[in-house]
Amino acid sequence: MTTDELREQLRFYRDLGIDEVYRREPVGQAISSPVSEGASVASVALPPLAPEGDTLLKIKQDIGDDCRRCRLCEARSKIVFGSGNENARLVFVGEGPGADEDAQGFPFVGRAGQLLTQMIDNTASKEGLTIRRPDVYICNVVKCRPPENRAPQPDEMEICGAFLFRQLMAIRPKAICALGSTAAKAILGTKEGVTRLRGRWHKWHDIPVIVTFHPSYLLRPYNQDAKKEAWEDLKKVLHFVYD
Repeated sequence: MTTDELREQLRFYRDLGIDEVYRREPVGQAISSPVSEGASVASVALPPLAPEGDTLLKIKQDIGDDCRRCRLCEARSKIVFGSGNENARLVFVGEGPGADEDAQGFPFVGRAGQLLTQMIDNTASKEGLTIRRPDVYICNVVKCRPPENRAPQPDEMEICGAFLFRQLMAIRPKAICALGSTAAKAILGTKEGVTRLRGRWHKWHDIPVIVTFHPSYLLRPYNQDAKKEAWEDLKKVLHFVYD
């Protein structure tokens, strides 16, 4: 592990609230070291962010049935982990659960989810592709519903982002489609909006990423142009993955 990689992991664990990590001396005596960006490679041992042989089942078990890692647990009904083909070649990532998702425990089952299903199924059909929604995998940046459907806060995204990272690494799809600015920010670490990001390819850990509009945005009647652009984005990613 390089120094930069170590610093990135230290920063991540510090944001999770972990204040100390441990190393073992040759004589078997463990000493603690403060988590800091300046810690040396030789003095700190950290677990990998994506354990070897990781699976979606293991990730779901690690989250647990009653996750209390951030404030989103206070008002949620159900944790919404993800759904679809666990060996999917294409993964869609949204922002977070809404009221319907919170009630049912599955992602994208409300009005926005119904539109996403239509977008996937109808676009694939028109383009001569045999895939349908069950063939892809769908999840969100955060697994619990933010109150009043507000955007997730940075610390909430950071904590839940560790599990999103593991989901994507476990599946290793051929491509990722980020739905909306929150998903794009979480995956690409950018502050740019969807309009600037869409229409071209990006990369996340060597996996190609397409950014497009969130289906809830497309439900608004004044976003007709965005619907056409989202259709073009979806055609691009579907042909890339399944042709």
